[in-house]
Amino acid sequence: MFENKKIFILGMARSGYEAAKLLSNYNNDILITDMSEQDKKQVSELEEKNIKIVITDNPVDLLDESYDYVIKNPGIKYDHPLLIKAKKLNIKIINEIEMAYSFLNKDINIIGVTGSNGKTTTVNLIYKFLCEEKDNVILGGNIGTPLSHYALNIKEGSYLVLEISDHQLLDMYDFKTNVSVLTNITPTHLDFHPSYEVYKNTKKKIFNNHTKKDIAIINSDDPESMNVTSDIPSTKYYYGNSNNDKAHYDNQAIYYENKKIIDLKDIVLKGRHNYQNICAAIIASKIYGVTDKAIVNVLKSFSGVEHRLEYVTTYNGIKFYNDSKATNCVSTNIALKSFNEPTILLLGGTDRGHSFYDLDESISNVKCIMAYGETKDRIEDYAKDKGITCYKNNTLKESMMKVKEVMEKGDVVLLSPACASWDQYNKFEDRGNEFKELVKEITK
Repeated sequence: MFENKKIFILGMARSGYEAAKLLSNYNNDILITDMSEQDKKQVSELEEKNIKIVITDNPVDLLDESYDYVIKNPGIKYDHPLLIKAKKLNIKIINEIEMAYSFLNKDINIIGVTGSNGKTTTVNLIYKFLCEEKDNVILGGNIGTPLSHYALNIKEGSYLVLEISDHQLLDMYDFKTNVSVLTNITPTHLDFHPSYEVYKNTKKKIFNNHTKKDIAIINSDDPESMNVTSDIPSTKYYYGNSNNDKAHYDNQAIYYENKKIIDLKDIVLKGRHNYQNICAAIIASKIYGVTDKAIVNVLKSFSGVEHRLEYVTTYNGIKFYNDSKATNCVSTNIALKSFNEPTILLLGGTDRGHSFYDLDESISNVKCIMAYGETKDRIEDYAKDKGITCYKNNTLKESMMKVKEVMEKGDVVLLSPACASWDQYNKFEDRGNEFKELVKEITK
């Protein structure tokens, strides 16, 4: 299928680089374009394989009817002039996963996970559950390592766990999973898709090419997921808050087929959303025979995906959580609802004009607020209006020094800023990493 072809790769990054390397093994004529300069070592490696690389803001004139495929970076929108031209020329547009799928051994177990939220946590849980008792488990896709990197070396009988974004699902046609998980659907990425309906139907493509032999794992707590999957042919397994579900949670424990797997108090991950993710991962793992013991081993130690309500440590009965990824009030509400303990909340960052009154629904357990960054004055005003003690600081470091003074046994210290990080950091990861270093400093 991808041999002796002429292929245009739009956008290099990691996926374009790995796709080009894979395709170079099959006598393909390959051109990659990108807007920015690329890693020199990678460029040299590809050029040694006779792959042409062009850095340009205007790649349109480089495409003509002689090309067989355009492989586009998932982040590039369909209104890109080159993609419009490719359609007019009837050149098939696909993505890296779709291409790499054609090279896979057909006797492998493919588990795909998509959803508006919870994808990364769920694929990590499935991967860790399987790794407890299985060999040849591979984690890839949107989570960081493109499928092309592994495609030629995945052995028969292996387990392939893929995080798949809506951007990737758009360009999939032949790709098929054995097990697909849909975590939830909420109105996101509407700057990329022409409408919410298009976005929802794109998520539905995780079940492409399914038959009754294939498994769909669906969140029964989420009406949009239930609605969009009503007509798929898959065998459906549900998870959520009902004991009619294949896996469910209540206020005490998590269950599989109504048999208790683990008490919530023994799980490091906290929050209703994470209990949903755990239930989805349990079903996917149980399909392949993973034992309760393996699942419990993971859940007693897995602290979450970095910067997403990540458990950091417990010190003198005080728990610390890093939720630096929470750049809006919706995410911070989810984090706050995960705890019943008195919570010291670190709030602040870039001022985008959003209202902190959106936190009203979840502040009942907030003991005090540490306000810092551009939004510190507005946060202080909000806290005063709500009768919550607030300490105003310039930086996260100053806030953590104040935390050291006021924290008490039984408290939760939560960085869930409800703001972007750009006032003081290049990215939210830098903010989260500094928080973890500061936790080490104040708990020496």
